[in-house]
This record gives sequence, structure tokens and C-alpha cells, in this order.
Amino acid sequence: MNELAFSFAEQDLRALGSGALWWPSRKLLCVSDLHLGKSERMARRGGPSLPPYDSQDTLTRLAADIDRTGAQTVICLGDSFDDLDALAALGTAEKLSLTALQAGRQWIWIEGNHDPGPINLGGTHLAEYAVGPLVFRHIAQPGGHDEISGHYHPKTRIRARGRTITRPAFLIDNARLILPAYGTYTGGLRSSEKVLNDLMSDRAMAILTGPHPQIIPMPR
Repeated sequence: MNELAFSFAEQDLRALGSGALWWPSRKLLCVSDLHLGKSERMARRGGPSLPPYDSQDTLTRLAADIDRTGAQTVICLGDSFDDLDALAALGTAEKLSLTALQAGRQWIWIEGNHDPGPINLGGTHLAEYAVGPLVFRHIAQPGGHDEISGHYHPKTRIRARGRTITRPAFLIDNARLILPAYGTYTGGLRSSEKVLNDLMSDRAMAILTGPHPQIIPMPR
């Protein structure tokens, strides 16, 4: 399994190449910003038409991560659905996939800004969730500590072998960890943007996702 081990809040964690976070001692898998139903929402609002396979692709990748890790707890860290109408419009196949993934394990939906209402698809719906020393919430809070969040879809660029590579990235410092977006049709916010620079300390690191996760100083 392509992963990078690191320590946060004195916990042994793994950044998976897919963009998921794995906490081995708790058998806990965390993903953020699935944005299921994004192609449907864009078509509904008159945006560009995209192939309507994003939700199933996202769930297929999530199923693979669950299978590889043997996760007993799954936390979806907010914006799991592109909006509440996208949740209502989710297809039968995708609902069946979610039901199968939830079977036999704890499943926690964290409230996001795109999906603030209760999610009637099994599992538990919470504003935030604390386990051990860590707090899981959708949006990082000023002054937050030992928190794991999403929302910003962070990505970063590096120069390698004469070309520029852009990848979704985990951002980490001594207070917080921000996950990349997991969904198939999610874009990203560069780590050099002011909002992320204001949140992360000067010593923050970025873990690039992909086949070989790599940790570097967070580009600013």
C-alpha cells in the first residue's frame, strides 16, 4: 500500500497515496470532501456537462482503501455530497455501494458547508468528532489544536525533472492537519494561497499524494 508514515499529536498516522488518512492503532480511515453527486449538481444548475460516473468512481476508490486497511471506523470529514439535492439524487447503485461499505463498521458523517443537514444513509451525523487526542471537523478553527479537517482541498506544486507537477496534498504542522479532497471531480487550492498560509505555521509540511507520497516543506 502506497503510504507515508508520520506523527501528529503523538499519534502514528499514515497518509495514503489516494488522499485518505489511516490511523492504524484505531483502525480508523478518514476521507474528506467526497463531493458525491457533483456532476449531477453541475448539470442541474446549468453548468458544463461532465460524465456522470464521479460518484461511483469515488466510492470504488474508497472501497479499495477500506479493503486494504481493514478499517473498522470510517470518518467522512464533511462535504461528502455536493449539496443536499445531490444527496437526494444519488443513484441506486451508489446507495447500495454505501450500504455495503457501512456494513459491520462504525461510519461517521461530519457536517460540511455543502451538506449541513442530516444524512439519511446510515451511520452517525455529527458536527465534529473527538477520539483520543484528536478532533475531526470540516473546517479548521483559528486557535484549533490537534485537529484534523478538510474543506480547502489543498494542493501543491513542485518542480521535478524539468517539469511542474501539481498534486493534492496533506498539510501538517504542530497544531493541525488538513486533508486533500478525495472526490473525483474536486479541484484544489494551492498551498501558497493566503488563507492556507494564515492557518499553517511557518514550519508546516506538505505530503503530496500519488503513487509515491512525498513530504516536503509546504510551498508558500
